[in-house]
Amino acid sequence: MNNSPINYPGAVVSVQWLAEHRHQPHIRIVDATVHLPDTGRDAKAEFLQEHIPGAGFFDLSVIANPNNPLPRKFPPKDIFIREVGKLGIDNQTHVVAYDTPGLYSAARVWWLFRQYGYDHVSILDGGLKSWKTHGLAVEAGTVDFVPSQFHVDHERDLLALWQHVLTISGNGNEQLLDARTAGRFAGTEVDRYPGARPGHIPNSMNLYWADLLNTNTRELLPLNEVRDRITKSGIDLTKPVTLTCGSGLTACILALGLHLLGKDDWKVYDGSWDEWGRTAELPVATSA
Repeated sequence: MNNSPINYPGAVVSVQWLAEHRHQPHIRIVDATVHLPDTGRDAKAEFLQEHIPGAGFFDLSVIANPNNPLPRKFPPKDIFIREVGKLGIDNQTHVVAYDTPGLYSAARVWWLFRQYGYDHVSILDGGLKSWKTHGLAVEAGTVDFVPSQFHVDHERDLLALWQHVLTISGNGNEQLLDARTAGRFAGTEVDRYPGARPGHIPNSMNLYWADLLNTNTRELLPLNEVRDRITKSGIDLTKPVTLTCGSGLTACILALGLHLLGKDDWKVYDGSWDEWGRTAELPVATSA
């Protein structure tokens, strides 16, 4: 349990909710936007041009493991504590994370905190896109925070490494769900990660992460539709599931969807296809 006076509204908050509550001193808004190299976009530069007033930049390339050659991998506890503290976040803070596309990378912030035992984190439904659509103000430049001390009291078991994934892929006792596009999953579409083989982890199922979002608003679909799309992918909600994607970002959206359905026996495969697809020793399947 978190020792906090926060009246936690849940894992997702609306633009209207944030507009009404953002001035409260215990709320810290963070922009966790990530743009992959093939987009040609710079998330930090865009943040400096415009962001929700009072937001800090939650840099997922810095709050990461510096000893892992792959970008944005799960951060060691000391790095997480240090960098989160720089954003003025302590164990009395309600963190609200967003990204510029609506929902793409912000769910990873929610997952990182949950793995480190902290629950008072929400995703802004629709992100900056929805904020601006509602005609709300943005600001430019940087925001300075008084550093805080964040404590990790316990860790959860929500992080999967390739060894675990290889085991469950082989024995079929647990489920694997891949958040990439159907074409990348099938191996018929060129992968976004140069050097990665085409295809997917054997015995995994597929649900494109964006299929949980409204195409226009980029907000999450109603829960009955989220449930329907997850179950139609072949997932049995009574059994554990490990989630994977391209680099460990959008798998967290599937995790968020499962959490909202009351299902928390899942893990996120941090390395995802960026790791698995490049590792020749690991098996790959393609769709006919």
